[in-house]
Amino acid sequence: MTTPIPVLIDCDPGHDDAFALWLALGSDRLDVRGVTAVGGNAGLSHTERNARVVLTVAGVTDVPVAAGAAEPLERELETAEWIHGENGLGGPELPPAGFELDSRDATALMVDVLTSSDEPVAIIATGPITNVALLVRDHPELHERIREIVWMGGSTERGNVTPYAEFNAWVDPEALDIVVRSGIRFTMVGLNVTHTALVTPEVRERVAAVSNNTGRFGAELLDFFCATNNEVFGMPEGPLHDPVAVAVLAAPETITSVHTRLDVELVGPETRGATSVDLDGMLRREPNVHVVTALDVSAFWDRVVAALRTLA
Repeated sequence: MTTPIPVLIDCDPGHDDAFALWLALGSDRLDVRGVTAVGGNAGLSHTERNARVVLTVAGVTDVPVAAGAAEPLERELETAEWIHGENGLGGPELPPAGFELDSRDATALMVDVLTSSDEPVAIIATGPITNVALLVRDHPELHERIREIVWMGGSTERGNVTPYAEFNAWVDPEALDIVVRSGIRFTMVGLNVTHTALVTPEVRERVAAVSNNTGRFGAELLDFFCATNNEVFGMPEGPLHDPVAVAVLAAPETITSVHTRLDVELVGPETRGATSVDLDGMLRREPNVHVVTALDVSAFWDRVVAALRTLA
């Protein structure tokens, strides 16, 4: 058996973030050392609490959760209550969190995890990437302590908040640009792939059949998530984006990716946050990221359901 990869999860829960956290916590390939919250799907006061609630539901109260950036680097935060509800986890009645927020901020927690680990730590980010950008910008001496960064966001095709931009990239494109330019190994998991991870009736039945608190809570989350995706996008089988980013490390056999060029649009009035992925090498620029291009959907859902079964 291989040694689990130490990871930090940076997130903005969010229904799909909840399943990303559960996949990471239930994977024998990952060792979750800390969770950091960022303003994104909802405001920071909601996302940090939601992260603690999601861990509590799963029976995990010994992983520290720290609050990070409440706003993007250069913009006002725009949230996604239209998909996730006012509190970010619409649907079920949220139980109280079983532990307190860590006294450190997100950057301090990340620094402590990186410096105390015997090996480089991977960062999986499933929201606007502001917290990670602050770490990368302010602590260049720790770049070698970061194994890689995997981010759910962007797209090789169209967007989901504007015609060109995916939500996480659109919220804080300046942060994304900093991280991409850092030279740290970076993998983008965009809408072109996450839109294949559909929450079908069969998937909902499988989650509901997991006979523990996590499965029951997860099933309620999916009821709400699929309803809002149907209302907003006409997609009754809502795509569960964020766990696909976790699968890059937790279930790499389900992932296909390419090494290519990514540039981030910062100023276009119609294209802010667009991710320019040069799959065909038209710009003759050096490849700088890995981009996921395909997902073994059946195997992915098998791993998600298996992870849920290991939790409380």
